[in-house]
Parts: sequence; C-alpha cells; structure tokens
Amino acid sequence: MSSSSASGSPSQEARAFIGSFTSAGGRGVLSAAVDPRTGALTVLGASDAVADPSYLALAPGGRLLYAVSETEQGAVAAFDVSDALPRPAGEPVPVGGGSPTHLALAAGHLVAANYGSGSVSVLPLRADGTPGQASCVLHHRGSGPDTGRQEGPHAHQVRPDPSGRWVLSVDLGTDSVRVCAPDPDAGTLTVHAEVALRPGTGPRHLAFHPTGAYAYVVNELTPTVTLCRWEAATGTLTPLSEASLLSEEPAERSYASEGVVAHDGRFLWVANRGHDSISVLELTAEGERAVLRTTVPCGGHWPRDLALDPTGSRLYAANERSGDVTWFDIDPATGVPRRAGSVAAPAASCVVFG
Repeated sequence: MSSSSASGSPSQEARAFIGSFTSAGGRGVLSAAVDPRTGALTVLGASDAVADPSYLALAPGGRLLYAVSETEQGAVAAFDVSDALPRPAGEPVPVGGGSPTHLALAAGHLVAANYGSGSVSVLPLRADGTPGQASCVLHHRGSGPDTGRQEGPHAHQVRPDPSGRWVLSVDLGTDSVRVCAPDPDAGTLTVHAEVALRPGTGPRHLAFHPTGAYAYVVNELTPTVTLCRWEAATGTLTPLSEASLLSEEPAERSYASEGVVAHDGRFLWVANRGHDSISVLELTAEGERAVLRTTVPCGGHWPRDLALDPTGSRLYAANERSGDVTWFDIDPATGVPRRAGSVAAPAASCVVFG
C-alpha cells in the first residue's frame, strides 16, 4: 500500500475527507481543502493504506479520522489527518464481522455496522484515540421477503440518538431498526427494542430531525422514506407514515442511499442511485410530515452518500460510479440544490467535514 499527495496546501479551518473503494480504482481516504467562498474541493492528498475505506467518521478535535474497511474480513482503522496527507495511526483492527458499511462514535466507543455478517461491533478507544479489539459483537437475526437481498440480516448503519442514551442500528435484511442501550463501562450493546418497518422496504440509513423528536428512515429497496416519532426518554421509535422519493415510477429500479436533514429542520434531502437524483422533501414545522417537492440530478452516477457542509448552505454528493464529488448551493427558500461544481474522486463513497 502507498500514500500520495497532490499540489495544494492544507487548511485546518476548512477540510473535507472522502472515502472510496480501492477495489474499484479509488485512492482510499482523500483529504481536501474546502474553499469557504465557493465550497469547491481541492484534493490535497490520499492514502490507500486500508482497503475499501467506504465510510468515515471524524473524532472530536479533528486530529483522527476513523474508517471502515469494507472487506470480507472487516476492520476499522484510524488515520492522523492533522496534515494534508492522511497517515495511518496504528494497525487496522478486526471488527469480528464481514463487510462493515458504517461506523459512529457512541458512548466513548467506536461502533460499526457489518452488512455482510448482519452484526454490530463495539470497539473501545485507547488513550491515544485509536480503536482497540472489539469488546462486543451483537448479531442480528431475521430475514425479509426480497430473497435476493434479504436472505438474512444486513446491518447497514449505526447511529447514536441526539440524547446520547441510545444507539440505533438499521438493518436492510430484516426490515427493522434496533434500539440498543450502550454500557460504556463494559463496552457492550443490549437490544432494548426491535422496531418492524414495512416488509420489503429494506431500511438502509436514518437521520434525526434537529429537535430530536422525529427520525427519517431511508429505504433502499423501495423509493420511500419512513417517518418515525422518537422518544429518547423511553427509547421508543414509532413508525408514522411513508413518503415517496420519486414523483413517478422510474424507468429502472432506484436504490435510495442516504438522507440528510437541513440544520433548521425545513428540508430532507435523499440520494437515489439508478435514478441518479436528489429528492427534495419539505418537512412540516415540527417535522412530523414530509412532502416531496422535486428531484434534481445528482451531478453524476450512483450517488452513494450525501453530506451537508458545516454551514448547512451546501450539499455534497459522492457519486460512486462516475467517480466524483459534486457540490450544490441550496436555495434557502425552496431547499432546491443547484449544481456548483465537482472534483474527481474515483469510486467515491462518503464525504465528511472537519
């Protein structure tokens, strides 16, 4: 494995990091400078020290970046990103599961969702912030009606709730979301409740409303999002309704990937692979309802991830198959993204901001 750098100088104030699939020609973990005026990305350097770092999470303070290694063996790794060139911080650590697709910081630990094995792993963090050996591997059970995609559990995302009391794991294979209670001392997760969604929807990711009272579950196998009420006091997730992501049946099957909510809670944006679009949904004042307003092209092919910049005024799409990250200026009145530029990033899969 090797590291490489591109021309440009690092900006500690405005940085973005891009994950990519090395097995499909990606450069691994990329570091990019962000122009505060235009939102443009300039790649500063990259490291392919870890295979298929498809999802990233930044540690508090911004010195360390965590990445899954979405391989059959499954691992997580830490990178020092204090300079322009991402540098490995320690060796990759096995997660005890296959093909991890997502990770998050929760209760002082790193938690990973393992799609291939249908499990969730908990890894303690050492004093230097690097992950240690897994302290818990929680196995999901179940299946769904789509025999090609739901023959067994496929944990796709793990996310702490806004209160920090719970960790939610979204499982595409079982059409459910598990609400888990973390034990920071023991480094374990215990299932508190499993919430069933409509069979065959294939839930992939969820995002919370800024108030923390509602969650929006993006469904991969149907072009919909499930709106849920969230009660942190009791760890209760209650499905309320579904909203369509497309105004008409697409010519080819569409697979939703990621949803992000506006900082002010007025809009929800969802990326659609195949349809290669971004859905713009307007949320009611409290966030309990969503209405599709329009869709716009994603600027490339197969948008695997969406991210808002820290100001909430720009949206970034990681277009995996066209190999680019495209950014959009958001109309503050309508929520409609307007394409503003793109940067080459082969097999791009994720964008996070420092």
